[in-house]
Amino acid sequence: MNDFAAQRDALADVVAIPVTPFDAEDRLDAETYRALLRRLLAAGVRTLTPNGNTSEFYSLDPAERRAEVELTLATVAEVEAESAAQTGGAANASRVQTRVQTIVGVGHEVPSAVAAARHAREVGAQMVMVHQPVHPYVSQAGWIDYHRAVAEAVPELGVVPYVRNPAIDGASIARLGEDCPNVIGVKYAVPDPVRFSTVARDAGLDRFVWVAGLAELYAPAYFACGATGFTSGLVNVAPQVSLDMLSALRAADYPTAMKVWERIRRFEELRAANQSANNVTVVKEALAVLGLCRRDVRSPSAPLPEAERAEVAGIVEEWQAS
Repeated sequence: MNDFAAQRDALADVVAIPVTPFDAEDRLDAETYRALLRRLLAAGVRTLTPNGNTSEFYSLDPAERRAEVELTLATVAEVEAESAAQTGGAANASRVQTRVQTIVGVGHEVPSAVAAARHAREVGAQMVMVHQPVHPYVSQAGWIDYHRAVAEAVPELGVVPYVRNPAIDGASIARLGEDCPNVIGVKYAVPDPVRFSTVARDAGLDRFVWVAGLAELYAPAYFACGATGFTSGLVNVAPQVSLDMLSALRAADYPTAMKVWERIRRFEELRAANQSANNVTVVKEALAVLGLCRRDVRSPSAPLPEAERAEVAGIVEEWQAS
């Protein structure tokens, strides 16, 4: 029976959400995407979430979402093969191949979510992250049914619900876990550490891996309450900064973690402003400053105003200098 040990371990880490670069014709830029992934892996990132929110999941069409998953798995395989060759060839291949875990974002209506999860399984992903159901009316029982449908379709994969709705309680998560052993973690993105603490304990603090889904700004508070991993879009720009925060939090060295927090505070505030209107835009602007991808985003996101573009450039320059 699969105990999902490698998947659980990968969730207790920096869970990177790669951006989706577009070319001048607004098409997915495959080569730039591969280069961005290689940069993350070279820095030591080992958990990738293609088709996350920072990937502009909801602005991608089904073919683009499938292509992004396939590009991710192919790039990981290439990097792992290169690493195996450098560290002893075939004898070390199995060890190297377990290093990187891919957790694919799936969602929309149930048939689309199930089809995307099955595609993720077919191309070699180890987990799926189920986006919050897009529906104005969400009941606790319906939320369980939605996630159960996905989890039962891919029993071999680890499944991670993405919880942004404060109405979803610990009892519902616990029930889902009872019904579906492959639901192994929860990406919790409600901006309320007290609510998180309550939900995690009611659901089962040790039953699930709790991932702070609001990235570095919330990671220290959520780690203090039981999270062991956090998601990151900032990691696309400054991988070592995110990894430094993880190291401090794993050591329960909160003073050091908060020094990292102070370094990234303004960048993350720019992303969070106006109900996260520029969440992806700020990250892509920073990558453009570094010459790593175009700044283009798709509506309903929009380019940054000139003043904020200059501020992002200043932050990136400061990080490079330190």
